Amino acid sequence: MADKFDVIVIGAGPGGYVAAIRAAQLGLKTACVEKWVGKDGTVVNGGTCLNVGCIPSKALLEASHKFVEAKHDFADLGIEAGDVTMDVKKMMARKDRIVKNLTGGIAGLFKANGVTSIAGTGKVIASKQVEVTDKDGKATTYDADNIVIAAGSVPVEIPPAPLTEDIIVDSTGALKFQEAPKRLGVIGAGVIGLELGSVWSRLGSDVTVLEAMDSFLPIVDSAIAKETQKLLKKQGLDIKLGARVTGSEVKGKEVVVKYTDSDGDQEMTFDKLIVCVGRRPYTQGVVADGVGVGLDERGFIHVDDQCRTSVPGIYAIGDCVRGQMLAHKASEEGIMVADIIAGHKAEMNYDAIPCVIYTFPEVAWVGMTEQDAKAKGIEVKTGSFPFAASGRAMANNATEGQAKIIADAETDRILGVHIVGQHAGEMIAQGVIALEFGSSAEDLALTCYAHPTMSEAVHEAALAVEGHAIHMANRKKRK
Repeated sequence: MADKFDVIVIGAGPGGYVAAIRAAQLGLKTACVEKWVGKDGTVVNGGTCLNVGCIPSKALLEASHKFVEAKHDFADLGIEAGDVTMDVKKMMARKDRIVKNLTGGIAGLFKANGVTSIAGTGKVIASKQVEVTDKDGKATTYDADNIVIAAGSVPVEIPPAPLTEDIIVDSTGALKFQEAPKRLGVIGAGVIGLELGSVWSRLGSDVTVLEAMDSFLPIVDSAIAKETQKLLKKQGLDIKLGARVTGSEVKGKEVVVKYTDSDGDQEMTFDKLIVCVGRRPYTQGVVADGVGVGLDERGFIHVDDQCRTSVPGIYAIGDCVRGQMLAHKASEEGIMVADIIAGHKAEMNYDAIPCVIYTFPEVAWVGMTEQDAKAKGIEVKTGSFPFAASGRAMANNATEGQAKIIADAETDRILGVHIVGQHAGEMIAQGVIALEFGSSAEDLALTCYAHPTMSEAVHEAALAVEGHAIHMANRKKRK
């Protein structure tokens, strides 16, 4: 029998490693189990987010956006850059360096906080026992008073487009291209599909996005979604809605994709095809039969609002439980669970979790959309402000998009904040804080914002809720 711990965390992704660090900070003897190992046999922390998700994709998005700016926008600023080219292999090498630095940094944080890192595949075999199987097949059992399952998720695969080694790939494969494919197909117009499609479109690929749903970004406020679709189309992404993929066939170094839309059966040929139709929880085999942890029909672990499973002392967080699959949601759940285990009061406001799509311009939102409010029978009032009227946006050469605030018509309490524009992912924090503290639109309207900033658009949107915007003509004059 190996050492006994106060807490064992299964998974070192953004939920797991944060939970482990927090638990150790609170004086709990903590271990974190991770099955991902590098070529040298050492544990690779960070999960999907740091290794093949959030971080590497943002490195490619930033590099490709700077390339587009240098190629097409610098001249307007008075900068003559000449013949600008992109070395994709160097871009990929930089992405890999960033990933290595961050994943290595987690190992340093574990050491600094006293977290024991265990390499291997973790499995809950009893209410207070975790079995860890290393890469050589050796199994070791550890006792723990508390277990946190943070196993994450994996990309969904679909029968009409089975993955191949290099032609039909998932999001992980799309981060490894060594050159921009001439014709790129993307199945799915969600966050991942739009981000990866944007990267390769900027680098010269003819990108077609096939989306089975008839509406674009239905989880986003309809006005923001409509503007986003228009902007992405302007950038060259051909987004086909209501296009359901029915089959694919690899022929040599290209793939023929068959789909149906309102006009009937169609087909297109691509050099590469990225399948981005969502992710599913990675829970199969993580908990032994008979332990008593409940799962739903999709594989999500049943938990309450504080991430407790049906078995006392066993918690589950992140992508393997209900809610949006977001790294920051997983991290906050990890902190909450560690605090609860340590005997502190802790809770999460699931109504104030921000979402961001890192296209350019970025799309960010928190709280309700207008359609959400309507479905709940809530009467709302809204205020919007275009970045075209922002002095800082003009100076930044980033006048596309808008900020929008949705407030309760009776109480003025802010229900949702939605932004499409440069740095929207940074600005949305204002909306998160507003929702967290139950702010009214008037609260933001009475707040002093620095000038000139992109954030002033949020201020003006708050003013516009009551028809008091200063730097644009108000749709409706109010007292």
